[in-house]
Amino acid sequence: MAYYRQVGEIPPKRHTQFRDEAQRLYYEELMGEEGFSSDSTLLYHRHIPSAIAEAQPWQPGDLGLSSNSPLIPRHLVLHDLFPGEDWKAANVVTSRRLVLGNDDVRISYVAAGQTSPLYRNAIGDECVYIEAGSGTVETVFGVVPFRDGDYVILPRATTHRWVPAANTMIRAYVIEANSHIAPPKRYLSRYGQLLEHAPYCERDLHGPVEPLLSAETDVEVLVKHRGPAGVSGTRYLVPHHPFDVVGWDGCLYPYTFHISDFEPITGRVHQPPPVHQVFEGNNFVVCNFVPRKVDYHPLSVPVPYYHSNVDSDEVMFYCGGDYEARKGTGIGNGSVSLHPGGHTHGPQPGAVERSLGREFFDELAVMVDTFRPLQLGEGGLASDDGKYARSWLPGASA
Repeated sequence: MAYYRQVGEIPPKRHTQFRDEAQRLYYEELMGEEGFSSDSTLLYHRHIPSAIAEAQPWQPGDLGLSSNSPLIPRHLVLHDLFPGEDWKAANVVTSRRLVLGNDDVRISYVAAGQTSPLYRNAIGDECVYIEAGSGTVETVFGVVPFRDGDYVILPRATTHRWVPAANTMIRAYVIEANSHIAPPKRYLSRYGQLLEHAPYCERDLHGPVEPLLSAETDVEVLVKHRGPAGVSGTRYLVPHHPFDVVGWDGCLYPYTFHISDFEPITGRVHQPPPVHQVFEGNNFVVCNFVPRKVDYHPLSVPVPYYHSNVDSDEVMFYCGGDYEARKGTGIGNGSVSLHPGGHTHGPQPGAVERSLGREFFDELAVMVDTFRPLQLGEGGLASDDGKYARSWLPGASA
């Protein structure tokens, strides 16, 4: 995100000596993207950030994938993945369950009540949508508070941990890229400013405001990284806590964006899906559908027309309100619908007629469109309702 911030203490000139009160040098780290030819940040550490005392292999969960064969649309009931009080022993990092994935993106779900281990994803950025709950993400850049409805954007290789508020269940929908995640290019000026036609602006992005310092020693950090099978993991023991940064500045850092700050784009007739886009990654986009005034042509049809995603799979996560086009299918909050490329989809039977004359939709959903086919993870297989593909048959929807 090319939006400059400065937090804590930094020297007046980059790459120059910077010392503490005892005249000890701070250790400067340049964290940069695309071979240091894109966004970057300079961080100033109390200790050498490269020091490792021990390293062991770590298995970051069941990341196996199964093809969507035969090719059918699916309804995944994600709340079923964490029944009862299972969430109380879970954390946002190691307890997430893989729902869908391909070579560009992995979508997971977790319900958690415990503080996570220290963790960094060295494969790509993470975009975590908070369906419910509140707390903080402690990061090497500082603390990022979050609440339900927040997107939490964590740049690749950001060391962090999730801390739920006391006695609070976090429900998190995790989008892990094999690339970076950023606002769509069409929203940005050539220098990276969000333009007037963008549905949000820099004032809506909330990053750390002060350093987070810890004096702990001999600390474990879990790192997810690239390996021979695609995804591997390593458990490091480091001599000093990674949260030792006294200051930083640059355009690369974690931040939150609340879904209520997205200003919907509406029109006299139904608007196409790209008007709902909020972020993009390599070979996928993230959109959100928020409460909004709907089409106001006197003969408008407010629900979507039937459509074929000829270049992509469509994943819709339903997280609030009442999604008009899916009524009668059993889809509700915590559901995911998967509409694969090659399948024409649209409103359920009766939805078009029910929508006529509506002036407002009270719905909340996060959509991921991928440009390579998605496969099912173990969480997707476990939460499939097994009947959604037949929901367009006459009489199937109430």
